[in-house]
Amino acid sequence: MAEIDLAKLALSPGERVVVAMSGGVDSAVTAALLHEAGCDVVGITLQLYDHGVATGRKGACCAGQDIVDARNVADAIGIPHYVLDFEARFKAAVIDDFAQSYAAGRTPIPCVRCNQRIKFRDLLEVARDLGAVALATGHYARRVGGRAGAGLWRARDAQKDQSYFLFATTQDQLDFVRFPLGGLDKVATRIAAARLALPVARKPESQDICFVPTGHYSNIVGRLAPRAMRKGAILHVDGRQLGEHAGIGRFTVGQRRGLKVAEGEPLYVVGLDAEEAVVHVGPRAAGLTGGLTITDCNWLGRPAVGERLAIKHRYNEPAVTGRLAEPTGGDTARLAFDEPQAGVAPGQAAVLYAGERLLGGGWIERTSKPEAEEAPAVALGA
Repeated sequence: MAEIDLAKLALSPGERVVVAMSGGVDSAVTAALLHEAGCDVVGITLQLYDHGVATGRKGACCAGQDIVDARNVADAIGIPHYVLDFEARFKAAVIDDFAQSYAAGRTPIPCVRCNQRIKFRDLLEVARDLGAVALATGHYARRVGGRAGAGLWRARDAQKDQSYFLFATTQDQLDFVRFPLGGLDKVATRIAAARLALPVARKPESQDICFVPTGHYSNIVGRLAPRAMRKGAILHVDGRQLGEHAGIGRFTVGQRRGLKVAEGEPLYVVGLDAEEAVVHVGPRAAGLTGGLTITDCNWLGRPAVGERLAIKHRYNEPAVTGRLAEPTGGDTARLAFDEPQAGVAPGQAAVLYAGERLLGGGWIERTSKPEAEEAPAVALGA
């Protein structure tokens, strides 16, 4: 039976904890288990985008139902619940950034931006203003340590681990945030939801970007950054034009499907030229990367130069071995892979681990070619 060990979370019964309630089962179980353990729980749901269902407006999207679901869970648990209007902040900090990144030929990660600029900055301050000692979320990651100087570790369930999305969490933020589900797997979470009779116990898990419930992100990019949808050439790395595309905002480095060009071998996107609206394609070998430069680095445990690490350069790719080649500034560093990697895309994050512990990471700014062709890297886990 899933229960909360407050001591491991550096919490005590009676202390106030604000829980970010998204309307899903993970945050619902987080709130319910903390309440069951004796914490003074306050639920907060952020209205981030169209919430038509909640207000009765036409053209409603799933956001409104999520707000209703979170409110129903709070009522079932018996905790206070508040909805805060963060729509303008979310658009400026996350949605606009998402569209402009695609227009610049980069591949964004809106979940990291949301954690970095909304949940662990603005919402965290709200929690402090309410007198809370912590902000809890439904993320699957482990915070290890006391009230100060805590470390961030992978979740015990490797398939659900979300630590990659939390790499930008600062030490001060991590000392205030809690992840009660980090030691559970999804099955245990569902069982807890049923035991606690939560209204969302059987609610399906969302697989889409929250503000793109249909999965057609190009519609938002085209509306907010029209230049990302300019037609342009698809050029082979040997200089030949193979066809025309309907906008670089529809592509990411490493992409194979959807190119709509014929060639005698499989082709991949190996580069995007935003200024000229050109999509560069070639065989897999043409897109291999030997190293990369990351910027806006955040360190929770700074590695030594040359230290062998696990590097995760995309959420849905396994971590591979590499090293910190050299720090090139306070918030910039250069990483080198032990063996060349495919699909390394500017705009994504490169996150560094020592075993299960997350040391930090940064945004991929540029990549470098491998010195020589090598075998594929060996995966180190999800």
